Amino acid sequence: MTELRIEATRGDLIESVHRVSAAVVHADGRLVAAAGDPARVAYWRSAAKPFQALPLVVDGAADALGMTGEELALACASHSSEPRHLEVAGGLLRRIGATEAELACGPHPPISAEVAERVVREGLTLTPLWSNCSGKHAGMLALARHHDWRWAGYERPGHPLQDRILAEVARWTGVRGEAIPIATDGCAAVTFGLPLSAMALAWARFGAATDPAPVRLRAAMSAHPDLVAGTGRLCTELMGALPGRVVAKIGAAGIYCAALPELGLGVALKVADGDSEVSPPALLAVLAAVVERAGLAARYDLAPVAHHGTQPILNTRGVRVGTLRAAGVLRFHD
Repeated sequence: MTELRIEATRGDLIESVHRVSAAVVHADGRLVAAAGDPARVAYWRSAAKPFQALPLVVDGAADALGMTGEELALACASHSSEPRHLEVAGGLLRRIGATEAELACGPHPPISAEVAERVVREGLTLTPLWSNCSGKHAGMLALARHHDWRWAGYERPGHPLQDRILAEVARWTGVRGEAIPIATDGCAAVTFGLPLSAMALAWARFGAATDPAPVRLRAAMSAHPDLVAGTGRLCTELMGALPGRVVAKIGAAGIYCAALPELGLGVALKVADGDSEVSPPALLAVLAAVVERAGLAARYDLAPVAHHGTQPILNTRGVRVGTLRAAGVLRFHD
C-alpha cells in the first residue's frame, strides 16, 4: 500500500504522523492515482457543498430568485464569518423572505482566528448567520421556497429537499442513493458516506461538465474565491492563484476535494485521524504530484500557496519549534 502522510516535527524528531488516503480519478471513471485506501468510505462533510447547491441551478431556483454569483459561491462555502460573508448570507435570506430564525445551523466560533479574536474583543453575540454553513443553509431554504416545500425540518432526512439533494449526490458520484449511508453533519444537515474514489469521480465530473449548472457554479466559485473560504485559507488562495484551473473545497474531519477541469481530474482525500489542520498540506502534496506527473508544473504554479504545504508549528511565544510537512508518494496507474 502506497503511503501519503503528514509529519509533525519538533526539533530533530518526527513527533506525530497523520496518515492520508487519497484518490485521483478521471471523469471517465479511471483511477489515475491513489494513496492509502482509495475505497475508504468517509463522510463527505463540507466538500459536498457544490453538489448540495447544484439543485438550486438545475431546478431553476437561482434564476427564479435572481441569485447572484456571490450568493451561489457562498452556498458552496465554508466561510470564515468575515463581514462580507455575513453580508451576502443576510442578503440571500432577505431575498427569499427568511430570517435567521429559519436557519437550522447553529453558531460556532469563527474559523478565522482573526475574526474569532474580534468576536471576543468586541463582545459580539454569535448567531446562526455566523455559521460557516449559513450560505449553504440559506441556499437550501431558497430551493425549498422555489418548490413550495415546507421550511420546517428542511435539514432532516426524509424532507423533500434532502431527498432532492441525495438524488443529485447519487447522480454525480455514481452510487445509488439507497446505498449511501447518511448521518447528521455539524451544521445539522444531512451528510453522505462515500468511498473516496466516488467523491473524486464526482469532482472530476463537476470540473469537466459542460452543461449550464456545473459551469455556473464553477464560475461563481472561481470568480469569488474569497466567499468560498476566507482570508488566508487554502481554498481561497488556491482558486485565486489558479482561477478556473483548480476548484477546491475543504470538509471537516480531514476531508479535502478538488477538481482540475482542464485535466478532467478529481481529487478526494481523508486524513485518517480526522485532523483538518493537516489536510491542506495533504491536498497540496497530491496536486503537486499530479501536475508534475502531467508535465504541467509550470502551468499549475503552486508557489503562491506553498506556505500551506509546509506549515510552522509555534510555541506560545510565537517561536517556530517544528513543522508540518508532507511525506510519502502517490501510486500512479499508467
